Amino acid sequence: MTANILLRDELNDKFPANVDQRSKVLPAGGQDPDRFDWQEVWYPVFYIEDLDKTKPAKFTLLERDLVIWWDCHTNAWKAFDDRCPHRLVPLSEGRIAEDGLLECPYHGWAFKGDGSCDRIPQQPEGGTAHTSKRACVNALPTAARQGLLFVYAGKPENAPQVKIPIIEPLDTETEKWTLFGTFRDLPYDALTLLENVLDASHLPFTHHKSVGNRANAAPMVLEVLETDKYGFKGTWEEGPRRGKLGKQDTTFIAPSLMWHDLTSKQFGRTITAVYATPTRKGECRLFARFPFQFSSAIPRFFIGITPRWYSHIGQNGILEDDQIFLHYQEIYLEQALAKMEGNANHAKAFYLATQADTYVSELRKWVSRYEADPFVGQQLSEPLVKEVLLDRYHSHTSKCASCSQALRNVRKIKTISMAIAAIAWTASPLISFFFAPANLLAILLSAIPAAIAITLWLICNNLEKKFIYGQETPLRNL
Repeated sequence: MTANILLRDELNDKFPANVDQRSKVLPAGGQDPDRFDWQEVWYPVFYIEDLDKTKPAKFTLLERDLVIWWDCHTNAWKAFDDRCPHRLVPLSEGRIAEDGLLECPYHGWAFKGDGSCDRIPQQPEGGTAHTSKRACVNALPTAARQGLLFVYAGKPENAPQVKIPIIEPLDTETEKWTLFGTFRDLPYDALTLLENVLDASHLPFTHHKSVGNRANAAPMVLEVLETDKYGFKGTWEEGPRRGKLGKQDTTFIAPSLMWHDLTSKQFGRTITAVYATPTRKGECRLFARFPFQFSSAIPRFFIGITPRWYSHIGQNGILEDDQIFLHYQEIYLEQALAKMEGNANHAKAFYLATQADTYVSELRKWVSRYEADPFVGQQLSEPLVKEVLLDRYHSHTSKCASCSQALRNVRKIKTISMAIAAIAWTASPLISFFFAPANLLAILLSAIPAAIAITLWLICNNLEKKFIYGQETPLRNL
C-alpha cells in the first residue's frame, strides 16, 4: 500500500501558474455571489497509482467524456475530450503510439499534449489539414495533488487561479500522517453521497458490525459554525461513541469535498475524508481517504504492511452497507419533490426531526441558496437491480491497479492449484498399484498435495468472488 502523499501541484504545461496568475485568486464555483457553478471547479478523477502511463483511461466528468493519458514529452497527465475531431470516435479506445502521442484507433490521427494534431496518415505529403483548429482536441487543465489527479471542468484560463480542493490538514506535519483509502463508482448522485457521509448519525445502525455498533447510538447536537457559498464548518462537541472519543469537527468544501476530523487519546488524530466527483445524473465517483496520526507505532506498522487490495475488499463491503438503499432513497426523494411541483422543498420531503440532521439540512440549504444543482431539470433513470448495484468488478476492480493485479494473481493460483490437484489424483492410483498394500503411508502422502491444492483453490475462488460481487446481506442483518 502506498502511504506517501503527493504534495506538489503539477499544473498542465498548457496552463502555467506564473507569479502574476497566482496573485489573482478566483473562487471555486464562479464569481456570481448567488450561484455556484459546478463547472468552475477542480475535481479528482483518479488516484495517480491507478493510472497506467502506457495506455489511455476513460472518465466521465459532469456528463463530459474524457480521455486521460500520460504525455512523456512534458511528463504530465493530460485530459482531453474523448472524441477524435475526425469522425468523433472515443480516443480512449486508442493507444499511446511509439513516439508518445495519443493515437486515434480509427484512422491513426495522433495528438500532442496541448491537443494539437501532429499527423494525419491519410494526408498527402506537404498537406496542412493537421494544422487546422478543427483538427485539434479540447484539452482540460490537470494537476496532481496529494496522490490524486485533478481535472478542471470549466474555462481553462480560470484554472490557475482557482484553488484545488485538498485535505488541508495533510499539508501540515506531512511526515506524521499514515494514509490509505479507496474509490468506487456509485449508482447515486454526488450530493446524495455527500449528504450520507455528512450524516454521522447513520453509522451505528447502517454499519453495525462493520465499523459501527447500534449500542453507540445517542442524541447528537451538531452546530454549524460558519457557512457561505464555498461550504460550511461544523462541530459535534460530544463526539462519537457517546463522548468517549472527544469532539469531532466537520468541514464541507463546496461542491464535492468533506471531512470529519477527530482527535482522541485512544487513537490519536483520525480524518474521514470523501470526495464526491459527479459523473452524470444518478452517478458519481467516490474517493475515500483515511489519514491517521497514531498515538502508537503499532497501528501504523500494520496499516503499512496491509496490501492495498486487501483493504479495498473490506472498504467495498462498508460502501455496500448503504449502497442499495441510497440508490432508492434519491429516486423516492425525486418523486416526492415532483409531487410538490412549485413548492418543492427538501425540508418538506424529509422529516428532519432532530439536531442530528443539522449537516444534512445545511447541505440542502446550500444547494437551494446558491442554485447548486449540477444536473438541474434532469431526471434519474429507472432503478437498478441488486446484481448491478452490488457489482464490484466494473465499479472498482477493473479500474484499480492493485485489485486488478490481485485478481489476475488469484486466477493464476486457481489454475495452478487445479493442475496440481489433477496430477496428484492421477498419480495416486499408480502409487497404489506399485506400493499397496505394503506401503499405505506412501499412498496417503500422495493424496496430501491434492488436498492442499484443492483447499488453496477454494480459498482463491472465494477471494475471486469478492473482487467481482458484493455481499447481498449486509453484516447488520446477519
